[in-house]
Amino acid sequence: MNKYKITIITLLFTFLSVNVFGQNKTYFFEIQKTGQGKQAIIFIPGFASSGEVWNETKTEFEKEYICYTLTMAGFAGLEPQNNSTFKNWENSIVDFIKDNKIISPILIGHSMGGGLALAIASDYPDLISKIIVVDALPCLQALSNPSFKSKEKNDCSAAANQITAMTDEQFYKMQKLSIPRLLVDSTMQEKVVSWSVKSDRKTFAEMYCDFWNTDLREKIKNIKCPNLILLESYFVNIKPSIEEQYKNLKTANLQYANKGLHFIMYDDSEWYYAQLKKFLTTK
Repeated sequence: MNKYKITIITLLFTFLSVNVFGQNKTYFFEIQKTGQGKQAIIFIPGFASSGEVWNETKTEFEKEYICYTLTMAGFAGLEPQNNSTFKNWENSIVDFIKDNKIISPILIGHSMGGGLALAIASDYPDLISKIIVVDALPCLQALSNPSFKSKEKNDCSAAANQITAMTDEQFYKMQKLSIPRLLVDSTMQEKVVSWSVKSDRKTFAEMYCDFWNTDLREKIKNIKCPNLILLESYFVNIKPSIEEQYKNLKTANLQYANKGLHFIMYDDSEWYYAQLKKFLTTK
């Protein structure tokens, strides 16, 4: 075989490797693509939630936007992946945007997904055009401990051991008891609980522990894009604490729901959709 044939074969193999292996790249989430339009929205669900949490929201925007809806590995029945951390999930979403050449997408994240949206817009300020954060804070622990500092080496093994040791019945009861503190709409409570109980316990525990140790208060100063921060109605009672969390985001657009709890898209849907449409249509 002469050197020219060897060169051609090498180039062909390289081309095939990039196209085939690139298409099969593994991310820390499952992706559902729907809708049409020039602008893309990436929907990031919250802790232990399915991408289904965005079903009603997507319906409002699929005629004008390409919608990429994520469900994170290990949550809501998806297979878990090794090395699941908040930072690795952030990097994986960024890789997905870059790999697929999605130009200036809008990020919409709920809860932990909102934290991921803040982190991405902070670390990659030129990658994103807008972010919408649905009931998330830069640092959960700072609500009760304003001087909180993240641990460099955060050991989540104790939390994982405690959660994985529970029986299915014990875990279900724990989720069932916690849901009324997060969601008023009783018609949606069992669905949200089902996402939790179908989640991988180790991922559930370790990601909660990791997110509990996350502090984005300083880095959000790097965010350049327009933002909309939708907060549950209770937070209006502790406005100074909320504003302190977001003080480094000088353009923070904080809006407080009129009613309901953490799942604003269910508990105050009319207000929620009005806020989204106004923000997305503003140039």
